[in-house]
Amino acid sequence: MEKKSIKVLFPNLEDALYDELLLHGNIKEIKAGDTILRVGQQIRSTILLIEGSIKLYREDNEGNEFFIYALSAGQACSLSMVCAAQQPSSEVLAKAMTNVIVLTVPLEYMDKWMQQYKSWSQFVIASYRARFEELLQTVDAIAFSNMDERLEFYLKRQAIHFGSTIKLTHQEIASDLNSSREVISRLLKKMETKGFLRLQRNSIEWLEK
Repeated sequence: MEKKSIKVLFPNLEDALYDELLLHGNIKEIKAGDTILRVGQQIRSTILLIEGSIKLYREDNEGNEFFIYALSAGQACSLSMVCAAQQPSSEVLAKAMTNVIVLTVPLEYMDKWMQQYKSWSQFVIASYRARFEELLQTVDAIAFSNMDERLEFYLKRQAIHFGSTIKLTHQEIASDLNSSREVISRLLKKMETKGFLRLQRNSIEWLEK
C-alpha cells in the first residue's frame, strides 16, 4: 500500500508515523460475512480500516447478537487500541459486512507511539470519543425511543456507512434491533409510504437526506 493512500484515509499524522505504519503494519483482506474478532479472543493488533465496513456486536450467553455500531474506511477499532501490557481480550464480536481491507499493527508499538507521536495520541483519543458517542446514541435509542424511531436512527447510520443502498434483509435488521421480522417489515412499509425509503429485494434505498 502506498504512503499517500494512508495519508488520505488517516490525515494529520506525523510523516514518520506513516512510514512506521507501512513498515510494521500488515495488510489483510477479509471476505464479507467473516468474523474479525470473537468475544474472548485475545487482541494482538490494532485494526485500521482501509476499505469496506465492519459491524460490532455485543453477544449474550445464548449467542444472541445486539448491534452496537459500524466502522467504515478511515476509522479504527478503538477496542484494539490499548496498551500492549494489558494483553486484553475482546468483549465484542466484529464482522465484515462487505469485503474489507484492514491494516493491522502489533500492539507492541502502541505504547511507543503514544509517547513518541502526539498525533497518534490525539488519533487514539478521538477514536475512543467517536465510538463512545456512537455508543451513547445507541443507548439513548434503546432507552428513550420507540421502535419506529429506533429503526429510523438505525437506517440513517447504515446509510452513512454503506451508502444510500442498504443491502440488508428485513430479518437481518430485526436481528440487529432485537425485534421480529414482521414488526420491521410493517414499519419499513410505513416509512416507504411516507417517502423515507424505497423497498427493494434484499435491500433498501434510503431517500431521506
